[in-house]
Amino acid sequence: MIWRYCALFCILAVAFCEAGRNDTRKHCEGKCRQYTPHPRAEEVMRLKELLHAECVHKHQCPTPKAAIRNQPCENGRSGEYECSNVDLLAFVPLDSMGSSGDGNDIWGWTDPESGREYAVVGAVDLTAFVDVTEPTEPRVIGTLRTHTTSSLWRDIKVFNNHAFIVSEASNHGMQVFDLTQLRDVAPGEPAREFTETAHYPEFGNCHNVVGNEDTGFMYCVGSRTCSGGLHMVDVSNPNDPQYAGCFSQDGYVHDAQCVVYKGPDQRYAGKEICFCYDEDTLTIVDVQDKSNPILLSRVPYSNNYYTHQGWLTEDHTHLLLDDELDELYGSNKNTRTLIWNVRDLQEPALINSFYSEKTASDHNLYIKGKYAYQSNYCAGLRILDVSGIDEGELKEVGYFDLAPYCSSPGFQGAWSSYPYFNSGTIVVNSIELGLFVLRFNEP
Repeated sequence: MIWRYCALFCILAVAFCEAGRNDTRKHCEGKCRQYTPHPRAEEVMRLKELLHAECVHKHQCPTPKAAIRNQPCENGRSGEYECSNVDLLAFVPLDSMGSSGDGNDIWGWTDPESGREYAVVGAVDLTAFVDVTEPTEPRVIGTLRTHTTSSLWRDIKVFNNHAFIVSEASNHGMQVFDLTQLRDVAPGEPAREFTETAHYPEFGNCHNVVGNEDTGFMYCVGSRTCSGGLHMVDVSNPNDPQYAGCFSQDGYVHDAQCVVYKGPDQRYAGKEICFCYDEDTLTIVDVQDKSNPILLSRVPYSNNYYTHQGWLTEDHTHLLLDDELDELYGSNKNTRTLIWNVRDLQEPALINSFYSEKTASDHNLYIKGKYAYQSNYCAGLRILDVSGIDEGELKEVGYFDLAPYCSSPGFQGAWSSYPYFNSGTIVVNSIELGLFVLRFNEP
């Protein structure tokens, strides 16, 4: 009997060694495992957690609210919401999406087979999948629970029909979910509770995930790896994400946009470039070689309080940048959007600032065509015409204030939006309320 156990042990040992020799993938080791404390980021998160606790104590986070269908903007109002050139097609409350807490990030997916459009909606305890193809009749298809615990922060991007989800929850890592499973939920069937398709464990908590759909890489930022910088993941095979590299030279990266560069700086034509928002600077990095990323520029600006996020114009000549705390701590409480000329990647220049009439903190923005779609917390969704950006000029052309209960700098209201559906449908996630499905009527 003993010899049988010995033989079995030998067989397993040989198999284990063979597996080790055949595993050629890279892992987050050495410098990748370096962690540098980020007092500025940690201070901001503590502030938000404190204010959120007060909001919960007031029974406002979340705020229960009934669903709404087809409420156009007429004479500057859509029911209780102030608006201009933006109609409310539908509203889906947080509890209808299965969450017992607040909302956060949002992204979108269009099924390449059917053309159906889905909002991928983040919440403290889950990610919800909502079919918005008929935008006045949204349907919750299902949910994916957090990998570990709840957190105020969850972030989502989509590549190759898969959602990639990170969170500040301890030991969360990156969830991968095959979105084609949504096809299997028949009309009239109750929302399903899905399980993750794959999981990437090379980091624990992570603040944001940045996706480049043209290259098949995800960049996880604000983790406890890479000194909080770009943790690069090859997701060309979504079911088997693999560590690819690390950029830690500038420390903590709060958010970024990574693109195959097509702007006028011919030195970097066709290369993969990341535009990083690093708490107090705009930092540009050449990540074409994942094993040897190159810092191209690192530019601070005056009155920086917390460099949060930004987005490039489609021709890669300019970008808009949001500083999340300047309205809260600076002397000017009106929402400031910083306008940068990035024609020279080694010498980007701040050329002007646009100030809104509203006194609200800004959070996330995205650019599609000639419009920027800003989620400005208490001011809701604001839409800016960027066609005059060469001259440093922006013009507000539409808005939907989904947070009538607040009107000052702070962290209630709109978290983020997704304006990239071909149908023109825009989805916005409210922290306290839930999903707003909107339509912009160009003036």
